[in-house]
Amino acid sequence: MANPNSENFLLRSLLIVAAGFWVFGHALQGGWLMDDDFYLTQNALMHDPARLWKIWFQPGSLIEYYPIEASLQAMQWQLWENATLGYHLTNLVLHLTGALLVWKLLAKLGLRWAWLGGLLFAIHPAVVESVAWISEFKNVLSLPPFLLAMCDWIDYEEHGRKRDYLLSLGLFLIAMLCKISMAGFPLVILLYAWWKRGRVGWSDVKASLPFFLVSLVLGLTTVAVGNWFREAHLQPTAPPYIGGMLSHLALAGLSISFYFSQCVWPVGMLPMYPLWPVNPPSLVQFLPWPILMGVLGWCWIKRGSWGRHALLGLGFFLINLAPFVGFTSVTYMTFTWVMDHFLYLPMIGIIGLGVALLERADETMMPSFRPLLVGGMALTMAFLAWGSHVYAGMFVSQEKLWTYTVERNPSAWLAHNNLGNALFEAGDVRGAITQYEAALAIKPDILEAHNNLGLALSLEHRPAEAIDQFELALKGNAHFTRAQVNLGNVLLSSGRTAEAIAQYESALEAYPDDAEARENLAKARALLKSGDAGK
Repeated sequence: MANPNSENFLLRSLLIVAAGFWVFGHALQGGWLMDDDFYLTQNALMHDPARLWKIWFQPGSLIEYYPIEASLQAMQWQLWENATLGYHLTNLVLHLTGALLVWKLLAKLGLRWAWLGGLLFAIHPAVVESVAWISEFKNVLSLPPFLLAMCDWIDYEEHGRKRDYLLSLGLFLIAMLCKISMAGFPLVILLYAWWKRGRVGWSDVKASLPFFLVSLVLGLTTVAVGNWFREAHLQPTAPPYIGGMLSHLALAGLSISFYFSQCVWPVGMLPMYPLWPVNPPSLVQFLPWPILMGVLGWCWIKRGSWGRHALLGLGFFLINLAPFVGFTSVTYMTFTWVMDHFLYLPMIGIIGLGVALLERADETMMPSFRPLLVGGMALTMAFLAWGSHVYAGMFVSQEKLWTYTVERNPSAWLAHNNLGNALFEAGDVRGAITQYEAALAIKPDILEAHNNLGLALSLEHRPAEAIDQFELALKGNAHFTRAQVNLGNVLLSSGRTAEAIAQYESALEAYPDDAEARENLAKARALLKSGDAGK
């Protein structure tokens, strides 16, 4: 295989790019998905003339303090607005840039077949969610500066140039301002120091301190900004209760094993995977931990030879995966424990390890068996590319994605609710009602589904049932503004004008700028004043 300095560099680069465009051809035609409305289409900040100032200097303007990512996404909105092709092309180009940089990084680590790692990263099914989902722009944007920072750090280690050190620090800062999950970089460079010299000295720790400072400051800033935003703009929600310490420990082990399996055998990909019951955990659910400790211990014993390289790959994987395995409760865990886009950075460690294993196999096997190795790799790449191509096709529309999901994970209540929304927007109100009811049968306390079902029932001229659903939503959260407005609308159309006025007034107390509530309140007051309220 080749490295980026060989005469075949251009041809191999073009192959990576062509493979990426083939894999994601369907997704380029995809529409808005999941929470793209939250970040873009219904985000008032995208239309605010002072958006760039607010993104950088007004805490709470966005739920995450990713100012570079948010600024570039706002610029994209000015360019493309609702034309999704531009966003998808941007995501894909950034992803392919990342794939080429994976090749560069692995080559700097001494892998002769580094190009294979870049190709594998470009077409792996686990990256589909990050590339095909517009809101995961933060993932594909943050990876190139992270990889460039790592390459510059290696150059600094090799040559001791201050310029390389400052470049690495600056690029790491850029990566962190794109997405906070890049925060594991300081631990990675200490791991690299151990891999290179067999120890971590005081000079290594001292050199890493500015990187740790960047991680700490931006990490705390992101947490604080997120809290401000939730208090100001979102309905209050508590993280899910997973269980006690043992439940979290079991979940973390299961998540690590799941993510590892997705790297090496990526089949059955889903945007929402089933929730494993971990409260209370069963004894067998702790099995991943002794297996992991045994593997790491074996690698440590063999650290004088192959174990050192294995620990570098596994360490990179575990360091960057650690925030997403369930040691703490996070809001997304109400509907799934694991999501593929969390693998986007960590899987590079497993890819590097796989390439190293293939190189070792090539070195030790008899020459007559090498065609079998090459053929096996070609078949594996074809299998992965085809799987990614098919899965990327599911991201073309909300209806297709969530139909695919509920067929394979019928317990995914959020997927049922999202499919209901897609059917509702397409005009299939009865189909939407079926999906909302399915979501509530799984999880009866979904306030959003109660509100959505109430809205659908009102369009089916079933006002009494609609009112019941809105009241259930408000019973769970008395300040659920959209449910208040929707309830007011049904009450108004049913002639219960005074009750409708009370709902509109309550909604406007929380959100004075709600145009629908203000307009309908004026209409209701006029009806009440004219004496036509009950007609």
